[in-house]
Amino acid sequence: MAVRPGARKGRGACSNPAGRYEPWAVEPADDGWPRDEPEPAPRTTVERDRARSVIARNDSPDVPFDRSVNPYRGCEHGCIYCYARPSHARLGLSPGLDFETRLYAKPDAARLLRAELARPGYRCAPIALGANTDPYQPVERRLRITRAILEVLAECRHPVMVTTKSAAVERDLDLLAGMAREGLAEVAVSVSTLDHGLARRLEPRATAPARRIETVRRLSAAGVPVRVLCAPVIPALNDHELEGVLAAAAEAGARAAGYVLLRLPGEVRALFEEWLAAHYPDRARRVLNALRAARGGRLSDARFGRRMTGEGEYARLLARRFALAARRHGLDRGLPPLDASRFRPPGPVQHTLL
Repeated sequence: MAVRPGARKGRGACSNPAGRYEPWAVEPADDGWPRDEPEPAPRTTVERDRARSVIARNDSPDVPFDRSVNPYRGCEHGCIYCYARPSHARLGLSPGLDFETRLYAKPDAARLLRAELARPGYRCAPIALGANTDPYQPVERRLRITRAILEVLAECRHPVMVTTKSAAVERDLDLLAGMAREGLAEVAVSVSTLDHGLARRLEPRATAPARRIETVRRLSAAGVPVRVLCAPVIPALNDHELEGVLAAAAEAGARAAGYVLLRLPGEVRALFEEWLAAHYPDRARRVLNALRAARGGRLSDARFGRRMTGEGEYARLLARRFALAARRHGLDRGLPPLDASRFRPPGPVQHTLL
């Protein structure tokens, strides 16, 4: 889909560039004629993802899990910085507007998960739910795939780590609270900023910042261990809010915290630069120069041990600020480990004769 670049209300990406695997690219051309009608807003569509399995494995030393389940491909939240955007190129789609408007859902995810957990060789360890795209993005309200996955995990007493920036996670408090009482569940709530105006541009269809803090409060009150993620930290844009986010989250009941310096892998780099030029042109050079200083002269660094936190003086100062603030608010002790010893494989699926 060729679109004219520019900021769009309710969308993060300003354009829809071709993915890196495409043999050609289509770009809009200005023919000199005035346009009387605005370009129509892209609509969100959802297609079926015919996945054969749902547990993805990784051996990254930068994350505290080795397996994850993602109910959806693409994410309507539209966060311009999302590191998952390049994955849409593997579908023959754009990491730009396509990523946030052309979604793929896995309606068979719970059934596939049950089958994988029932395999004789399966060894239990925490599953991360939402490691790539948000499991509680708007379409989940209707499709309830995340809910079905949690029901399987609860039945099997399988530990789960949920990551989201949506208040919709509160819908499943009955499951999460029950699992948390047995040491089987924790939730990480991502809060990049407390500035509503910045959030509306940065992550246009995600839950508003103040409402996310209230989600931390409600999860904590229900007994669910909560970690707040200051992610991403963007130099000269939201980095000054680090201490404020931690203070607000701690007051709401969060028990641990983490942060991630902005990552710009693959096509995300050009999309973010375009977004900066559209929304914050006065700060664009400062933001990008600070990132290069923290990424060894580049805008992206995929090396393990460096990709989350960066290097150089800015990165060291950021790490120091985070450590001091986390200690001040009691967020430096981490969450208790999840219990994998309670796992029991699922029984056979019961079929009802009609």
